[in-house]
Amino acid sequence: MRRLPDTSLTVALAAGGREFLGWGQDRHLMADLFDALNANTRASGQWAKGKAPKLPEYPRPKATTPQPEQRPAVTVAQLYAQFQGR
Repeated sequence: MRRLPDTSLTVALAAGGREFLGWGQDRHLMADLFDALNANTRASGQWAKGKAPKLPEYPRPKATTPQPEQRPAVTVAQLYAQFQGR
């Protein structure tokens, strides 16, 4: 079975917008690895005056398109009542 690659425009639009274009599984894993290495460096380093420097996080895309509003969940009893005409 064939499917779209995770770096395609269609998958990017489904994830939240064009800013996710090219952000496949490999890029997300590399960004997480970068952040983990920074956290390890900060935790294990011996810093002057005991204060660790602030290490930047890897820049990730943020969704700019508005997300659809969530409708409240409908129970089976409510659906049954609607079909019964109550």
